[in-house]
Amino acid sequence: MRIIRADRVLTGRPGEVIQDGEVAVDGAEVVSVGPRGSAGDAGEVVDLPGHTVLPGLIDAHVHLGFDATVDPVTRRSAESDHHLLLRMAENARKLVSAGVTTARDLGGRGFLDLALRGAIEEGLAVGPHLLAATRPITITGGHCWYMGGEADDMPAIRRVARENLRAGADCLKVMVSGGQMTPGAPPSWVCQYSTEHIRAIVEEAATRGKGVAAQAHAHAAIRSAVEAGVATIEHCSFFTPSGHRYDPELADLVAAGGTYVCPTVHGVVWRLRDKFGSEMLDAWLDGVVAMRAAGVRLIAGTDSGFAAADVANDTDAYVAGLEVFEQAGFGTAEIVEMATVRAADACGVGAVTGTLEAGKRADLIAVRGDPLERIADLRNLTLVLVSGRAVTQTGVDTVTSSVG
Repeated sequence: MRIIRADRVLTGRPGEVIQDGEVAVDGAEVVSVGPRGSAGDAGEVVDLPGHTVLPGLIDAHVHLGFDATVDPVTRRSAESDHHLLLRMAENARKLVSAGVTTARDLGGRGFLDLALRGAIEEGLAVGPHLLAATRPITITGGHCWYMGGEADDMPAIRRVARENLRAGADCLKVMVSGGQMTPGAPPSWVCQYSTEHIRAIVEEAATRGKGVAAQAHAHAAIRSAVEAGVATIEHCSFFTPSGHRYDPELADLVAAGGTYVCPTVHGVVWRLRDKFGSEMLDAWLDGVVAMRAAGVRLIAGTDSGFAAADVANDTDAYVAGLEVFEQAGFGTAEIVEMATVRAADACGVGAVTGTLEAGKRADLIAVRGDPLERIADLRNLTLVLVSGRAVTQTGVDTVTSSVG
């Protein structure tokens, strides 16, 4: 057994801080959490004065294998599956180097996310626990069509959903609205599927006890996602042909339904602001703040892996996204909750991770300082445990993680 002691332990349960606390870990599990000395003796004691121990961070929206090199004419990518898998492994290492111990990969090609998930769990690769959505379900030629999940009618939609689940998907991803990252695909303010189509995907996922993540930018897409009963709405940006237009009544509908929203707030927002101007991005952030005020359950996720206008959203920039929440007026305790226990619940893994308590996975981090005082202290990583395995990766210089 190993005991980790620190000036404070944040258990992940809202408002609970154990001053001069400790966490006891036996193998892959937490066996106790309490004040110093409560766990008794252990073969190894790690004493970390000036530190905070807290649950490992959760990125609820990543793309480890986003591939922006697809030729829209030939439908081919210059990057082989072998090379892409290696890049995905490096992106996973970068995620865990930022303190992320669980990540939900919401769309990749060729079921490579499942291969990487298995390699990490076997100890053959370094990274967080992965929740893999495999191929996103989209219309023919729709957003991210090149990942292999094209389906236009109800039989095809159910077939792709079942194929993904049979392969081992942890959740399903559906592109309810279009997006800006796929040339020739419907734009963000256009719906790709009806409520009935989405409900069919939710039904298929439920047969395996899984949830559905719905990309929904457009107003109608957001409404359909809520009505169909998805687990999470991704982006939820209230996008129209004239930009972001927040709808308070629609936000109230999302809040009343209890649907989690991952607004994919990321750390490159300020660089994109410089490129695209302040009006669009300010309206987007104002909408995120307004959703919070409306009672929408927000979670942390970065959409890392994409590149827009030559600005890469790298997988090791997780904390930068949390800092944007702080700059937008969110409290540090709320941000930590969004990045741990609330994200775990939204992703369907709250029974095994997201808080520090006996019987849960030993997914935790230790940082110098106090993130309840300064969210930036989450950058000061000293220890990262993924199921009890120390995987801290710092000072490793590699190439950028995005293509594009």
